[in-house]
Amino acid sequence: MRFDLTDLRLFLAVVDAGSITHGAADVGLSLAAASERLRDMEATGEVRLLERGRRGVWPTPAGEALAHHARLIQRQMAQMHGELGEHASGLRATLRLAANTATITEFLPERLAPWMAAHPQIDIELKERQSIEIAKAVAAGLAEIGILSDAVNTSGLELRAFAIDRLVVVARRDHALAEKKRVTFADILNQHFVGLSGGALQDHIDAQAARMGVKLKMRVRLRTFEGICQMAADGIGLGIVPETAARRCGRSTKIAAIRLADDWATRRLSVCIRAGEELMAPVRDLFEHLASADAR
Repeated sequence: MRFDLTDLRLFLAVVDAGSITHGAADVGLSLAAASERLRDMEATGEVRLLERGRRGVWPTPAGEALAHHARLIQRQMAQMHGELGEHASGLRATLRLAANTATITEFLPERLAPWMAAHPQIDIELKERQSIEIAKAVAAGLAEIGILSDAVNTSGLELRAFAIDRLVVVARRDHALAEKKRVTFADILNQHFVGLSGGALQDHIDAQAARMGVKLKMRVRLRTFEGICQMAADGIGLGIVPETAARRCGRSTKIAAIRLADDWATRRLSVCIRAGEELMAPVRDLFEHLASADAR
């Protein structure tokens, strides 16, 4: 069997995402190229590595064995690069960081900028993912650092507190809900909504609705929290955004922000690395910076 490092990275990404499409995106391949590589891997080894179904893909017993060895190889490669990097000077390095929507838009720019300014030779490859995907990516070595909700399974990870992310409902100031301080998700499922055009947060919200057997009545999907708040202020529909975004947008738009009372709407965010991992110095330094009291 002749698998190159790209094959192994792709296979791990697909297994951890449970999706060939998402796995291909994680390693920078087109869906067609990724599918061809996976077919070639199975043909070369004369063994089925993935089971395919309507809800995604999952590894066969042979695939589980391959994933185990691929993770070991990735860890050895990371250690090799780290040791070589200690002997190099003036070379650029890239750190992989995975985070959810609220972290990327509301918290990370302010906290990351000072560190990057102090480390001009280091670039950040930033991926937006749901928390469950972030935990898998860090555990598998597909990202050095993750920022996630600790409501998901974080076994095998070292966690430090990062921030508290609260979701609120935004509505026109004369809306019937505007006088309330708190509402539950069930209270507003019959309303029309304005949402995000994709992203981890919108996936999270849609999943909560699906668990209740409902599909949100979405009038329009936008790319920014500012756009959602403007539409809500104009009475187009309700929006669900981070409290920090609602507070910021409330300075320029006429919105009311109502706390969403469901447990899933208040998320304690943690910065994480793989537990027991011998990290490269810049990774450990960034982890400590993001988790520091000054950054919180």
